[in-house]
Amino acid sequence: MQLYNTLSRKKEDFKPLNDGVVTMYNCGPTVYNFIHVGNARPLCVFDTLRRYFIYKGLDVKFVVNFTDIDDKIINKSIEENVSSKEIAERYIKEFKKDAEGLHLYDYKTMNPRATEHITEIIDFISTLLEKDAAYVSEGDVYFDIRAAKDYGKLSRKKLEDLISGARVDVSDLKKSPADFALWKAKKEGEPFWKAPWGEGRPGWHIECSVMAKTLLGDTIDIHSGGEDLQFPHHENEIAQSETCNGKTFARFWLHNGMITVDNEKMSKSLGNFFTVREISEEFDLEILRFFLLGSHYRSPINFSREIMIQTKQSLDRIYNAKWGLEALEKTAEDKDLEAEDEKFLDDLEKEVLYFEKSMDDDLNTADAITAIFNIVKMANSRLDESSPKKLVEQSLKTLLKLTKVLGILEMKEEAIDPEVERLIKEREEARSNKDFKKADEIRDLLLEKNIQIKDTREGTTWKKI
Repeated sequence: MQLYNTLSRKKEDFKPLNDGVVTMYNCGPTVYNFIHVGNARPLCVFDTLRRYFIYKGLDVKFVVNFTDIDDKIINKSIEENVSSKEIAERYIKEFKKDAEGLHLYDYKTMNPRATEHITEIIDFISTLLEKDAAYVSEGDVYFDIRAAKDYGKLSRKKLEDLISGARVDVSDLKKSPADFALWKAKKEGEPFWKAPWGEGRPGWHIECSVMAKTLLGDTIDIHSGGEDLQFPHHENEIAQSETCNGKTFARFWLHNGMITVDNEKMSKSLGNFFTVREISEEFDLEILRFFLLGSHYRSPINFSREIMIQTKQSLDRIYNAKWGLEALEKTAEDKDLEAEDEKFLDDLEKEVLYFEKSMDDDLNTADAITAIFNIVKMANSRLDESSPKKLVEQSLKTLLKLTKVLGILEMKEEAIDPEVERLIKEREEARSNKDFKKADEIRDLLLEKNIQIKDTREGTTWKKI
């Protein structure tokens, strides 16, 4: 498999550091509000990468953190006159609801909280102080940027340019304007912890470095997130981690492209800012996940209601194929395979290989989805009630195996509405009595209720449209 490494700006062959086990860290949400569609993209993309590693037989240690102490959380707590902990707990709970809808919890994911690792954060900072890579300034602790080797190697920014271009305040407590906070001194009304250099709380960048080190080790295979995190967040993580540990922090850095809304940058001021929860009011979140995987993860993508409707229609095609195969599976007979049947199985395997080739090429989910639609087309055009059972079973098994990697075809089936159930029974009775006019009228009535029905040898099936 090849992955595009932001660090080298090229695709590189990927093999885990520890044979058979992949360590992955993805920057998670700062829990002060509902996550938005831009937050959802890296969550879905890199969850899919994790699923694909598992598909390939690898074990995966996957961390998506919660930043549960931060300026934004504190400001929200002051605004609502509640504790920071209460704000964090509320939005972690809400995040988990959205995460379930996006199918992010099919496999074990570690979700550490920054406040659970204060002791490790203090130890980490202490090491940097001992190495003269950090300094205390009126209760704050700053990382001395000049102690880092190759600062700017991820974002390709030059330290000299950052320093010369920075605006320096006369009351600045930092030795250099490019230095960044590891620890912030206690302020009135803010949560704080005791440290050897004084009471306060951790800075943002240090939290991810420490949680990655604690849960995954000094060197991890993959660190991922949105491209907007390259600088300064990921750059600063590299600086402090590699200075503290004396080892490469992350071997591969993966970054997804940004999202526009109706071809404009998403912004609250423009009124085109959509949370995942708002989207869920109109669309099942599996549709959002499918949309986010429909383009290559490094490409920018445009979100709109019209595109979501088109995505739903595309996903419906795959669901219809699944339901059709499930219905055929119940009635298909065991038969000897003929030459054309063997060719069908060969063609099916070719699509699996195309799916894998696409995913191996820097997680090209867009082309992988093409393989799934090819399987759908094959099933729809070449399988019917007379097809051998083995073909039906293998088609369904293959479809479900590949869609599981993408995290789709996992919507829970809806319970049938009593009124719809009554109409279906009335229609079946009308058909039994050869009253086809009434049967057609009921079919049309059901269509008005967005219910599509299909007559099979096993009876009538239905689905929402």
